Amino acid sequence: MLKHFPFRNLLPAMVILAFAMTIAGCSTQKNTAKSRWWHAFNARYNTYYNGTVAYIEGSLEKENGNKDNYSEMIPYYTVGNKNSRELGKSNYDRAIEKCEKAIHQHSIKRRPVWDKKRRKTAKDLEWLHRREYNPFLWKAWMLMGRSQFFEGDFQSAAATFAYMSRLYATQPGIYGKARAWLAKSYLESGWIYDAEDVIRNIERDSIHWRAQKEWDKTYALYYLKTGRYQEAVPYLRKAIGYEMRRKQKARLWYLMGQVEAQQGHAQNAYRAFKHVIRLNPPYELEFNARISMTEVLATNNSRKMVSKLKRMAASDKNKEYLDQVYYAIGNIHLNQGDTLQAIAAYEKGAAKSSRNGIEKGVLLLHLGNVYWQCHRYGDAKRCYDAAIGLLDQDRKDYKQLSDRSKVLDELVPYTDAIHLQDSLQSLARMSETERNVAIDKVIDALKKQEKEEKRRLADQELAEKQDNQSAGRNNGNGNNSRNNRNQGNSNASSGFGNGAMGNGGFGNTNTWYFYSQSAVAQGKQQFERLWGKRKNIDNWRRSNQTVVADAKGVEEMTDEQRDSLLNEAQKKDLEKEKEKNLSAEEDPHQRAYYLAQIPLTEEKMAESNQILDDGLLHAGIILKDKLNDLDESERMLQRLVKKNASYEHLDDAYYHLYLLYNIRKQPAIASRYLDLLKANYPESQWIALLTSPYYEEDAKMGIHLEDSLYAATYDAFKANLYNKVVHNRAISDKRYPEGANRDKFLFIGGLTQLHEGNIQACLDDMQQVVEKYPNSRLSEMAGMILNGVKAGRQLKGGTFDLSNVWSRRNAVLNDDVKSKAKVFSIERNEPFVFMLAYVPDSVNENQLLFEMAKYNFTSYLVRNFDLVIDEQNGLHRMQVKGFRNYDEARQYANDIYQHQAITQLLSKGARGIVISEPNLLLLGTSLSYDDYTLFYTQHLAPLKISKDPLLEEPEEIIQQEKTDDTEENEEETGTAESGTTGEIETGTTGTFSNGTTGTSENGTTGTQGTDADIKEEKAPNTTIDNDDSLDLDSEEYDLDGF
Repeated sequence: MLKHFPFRNLLPAMVILAFAMTIAGCSTQKNTAKSRWWHAFNARYNTYYNGTVAYIEGSLEKENGNKDNYSEMIPYYTVGNKNSRELGKSNYDRAIEKCEKAIHQHSIKRRPVWDKKRRKTAKDLEWLHRREYNPFLWKAWMLMGRSQFFEGDFQSAAATFAYMSRLYATQPGIYGKARAWLAKSYLESGWIYDAEDVIRNIERDSIHWRAQKEWDKTYALYYLKTGRYQEAVPYLRKAIGYEMRRKQKARLWYLMGQVEAQQGHAQNAYRAFKHVIRLNPPYELEFNARISMTEVLATNNSRKMVSKLKRMAASDKNKEYLDQVYYAIGNIHLNQGDTLQAIAAYEKGAAKSSRNGIEKGVLLLHLGNVYWQCHRYGDAKRCYDAAIGLLDQDRKDYKQLSDRSKVLDELVPYTDAIHLQDSLQSLARMSETERNVAIDKVIDALKKQEKEEKRRLADQELAEKQDNQSAGRNNGNGNNSRNNRNQGNSNASSGFGNGAMGNGGFGNTNTWYFYSQSAVAQGKQQFERLWGKRKNIDNWRRSNQTVVADAKGVEEMTDEQRDSLLNEAQKKDLEKEKEKNLSAEEDPHQRAYYLAQIPLTEEKMAESNQILDDGLLHAGIILKDKLNDLDESERMLQRLVKKNASYEHLDDAYYHLYLLYNIRKQPAIASRYLDLLKANYPESQWIALLTSPYYEEDAKMGIHLEDSLYAATYDAFKANLYNKVVHNRAISDKRYPEGANRDKFLFIGGLTQLHEGNIQACLDDMQQVVEKYPNSRLSEMAGMILNGVKAGRQLKGGTFDLSNVWSRRNAVLNDDVKSKAKVFSIERNEPFVFMLAYVPDSVNENQLLFEMAKYNFTSYLVRNFDLVIDEQNGLHRMQVKGFRNYDEARQYANDIYQHQAITQLLSKGARGIVISEPNLLLLGTSLSYDDYTLFYTQHLAPLKISKDPLLEEPEEIIQQEKTDDTEENEEETGTAESGTTGEIETGTTGTFSNGTTGTSENGTTGTQGTDADIKEEKAPNTTIDNDDSLDLDSEEYDLDGF
């Protein structure tokens, strides 16, 4: 009977049963050898593998597209260049998404079953105290943190590595690597103190040998960031030895050369730069290494090195790098003390530069500094104005550049006026023959300059035509060979060796053009070279949009359109006629043009002297007060008092000379000018100031005394002590008429006058605030009061609390434009926002941000909410966005106020607000917070909201099409059961699909990202050549090469 039993019929059922039992035994709810092996295997060869491929592609795109500023010390990591941070971002995001999926599906936190009869060893205790039992999953955490790091999200990376170090605290090798990357994340974020804390803590323990490599790199980065270059050298040398990629190794050798040169070790620097050239790097890096070699050896061989650099400048290969060549020549001359030759080299480099990049900005900055030191402020301003738009605002010297540029904006008009009037008066004193010869030289120079400019433009146009023709030929060849390329192995287009955007071009890549920032930037530059800057409008190729606005003929146009075209044509004819009929006095190519400006009559000479005297006075004051250039200030003011004893503002010159010599500790000379001031100008304001019994006290502590006086006045105003306000206002009028708080005294004094019933005095004070202090924040409120009175409104007395930000509006009344009254919308089915508004110092903002981000992540698994902080009128506003309607926002608000960790952080002055996005635009501008509170209480609060759990519904359901990689996605989806997501305990952090990050160990708070919802997309082609296939068990598996 048995031999006739139908086993073949039961075989499929048995296979299915065995498979189901295997899957059940591999649940993350169980911790057995089988489940650990299964989840490690599945994580490694599904989600993690695809994340690794995306990470490598992103790293290659960043490596190939990165552009360093070699005129300054380059950063250790390419992500240190802000302009390169967006490179590879889409690939890094994909890697992060895959790591999150691997962690979500394969994390095993349940402790294994232990035989209580068995004695526990130290190894067993370590095993039982682990918080993660998937032996492979630490690599997913590491890959996720590194992806966040290299896409420039250092705070999220820090949160991930901080959590990882706690998760694997019992495993020294993994723990050491996580702590090293945590320190790197802090260093790149600029959080030096936090990084030092991590380093100090790790130094107390021994570094595990598996983490030694990462810590050598971390120490190199730390010493570079803190400027301790001598200590950085041995670690940087070790890091170079660890580097497996030739291009990155060459880049680190260049950094080594810069570090050695910074310390004055010329020979060591030369050898380092020589290592760069031996590695055959990209031409730009090799070129800069050769330039740096000449600079470090220029001390005793300056002529030879300059000659070598000039030969480099003559090479056609280097025509794009002429600014860097002449910058190096200028540096050599400057180090030799030859300032004139240095200026000439810098100027030539700026003139010949074909790139408006950071290299030119650095050159102009150094040139401006040289002019500044030589007191050539007009030239310094020209260089600073050009440099300030080319340099990054995060530079250490950017603030100094900005401050100098602002001061020069005040000073240079006066120094230029002095120079011009001196030149014109010098010409006026010449004989007619000498004057004509000088004018003819100027005209010849102008004609020569115009001729050179025309030649330059013609050469540029010819070069552009040649480039276009060359590009056209290349496109033709590309079309002919397209079929041949398509017949080749498709794997070649995505192999790692090809890069994402090789050399900034398209290369053989599957990366779309608009996903590569370098390609987009290159395309924009090429477009502007060909077409200039054009608006994105129809018929953009037409340079004259008014003459031919569309394809209609003149006969099809309306009468108004024909009249408009006729007027335009008449205007152009008139302009051409004016150009033809330029008088000799208006043509810079004629003598009469220059003769008309020369003060040859007594009246013109008097006007010239007036301009000259004003320039000397104001330039002298600015030089003394804002530049502390006492020598140049003395020269200007002394020239004024000796030149024109009848100058109407000579008392100002005497007063500032008195101050100048007091600063120089020359009381005898200072007393002389004080006596001149008293004798010649007894009624001067300066006499009243200098003879004041408070003069010495105000000179030493006037700023602090006025601040204290205003604080007391403001407190009295809030307490309705108006007599004290009037008394303190009188002190301000007498002692501090030009004080820093003068606008506030006027405003509060005006409001006090209004309370006393003196309306006209109030309006006079408000008028002074508007006229004298237009940039003051109080000027807006004063303007509202004045315009309201002009519009016929009546002022009424009463109290006015300046500190009540909740009732403040910013809209200023306008006489000319009568805007419609704006009201809040009652619409409930539009995007809403939940907002916490508070005075900045009233809450612990960082802790509140962390708690909100943590609450969003742990409470809403299918919804992503953006968390944004902005500032308005002295209030900080933490906004949670992503609610589709009023009901969702109201449910969220109800839930958030049940969360004790958040409510206990909120002060009594903080307000929680549920508001639609259109109404948010009106808040604090046209309407106040108190206005909205009233509106909400009357119209929105009574509304009934849905009882359905709206926030548990996905924002949108995506129907995914079947693609070639559907099978891969189905494998990645896994069969994890509910509750096996690897929950994050209180205080832990990480970066997940909603982009939230928490706090790190040292109290550092991360931020909540504003990324859109992560959606499963069709995976890019990630097939690779067989020769380059990843061996996940090899040393390179840790991605140290990237």
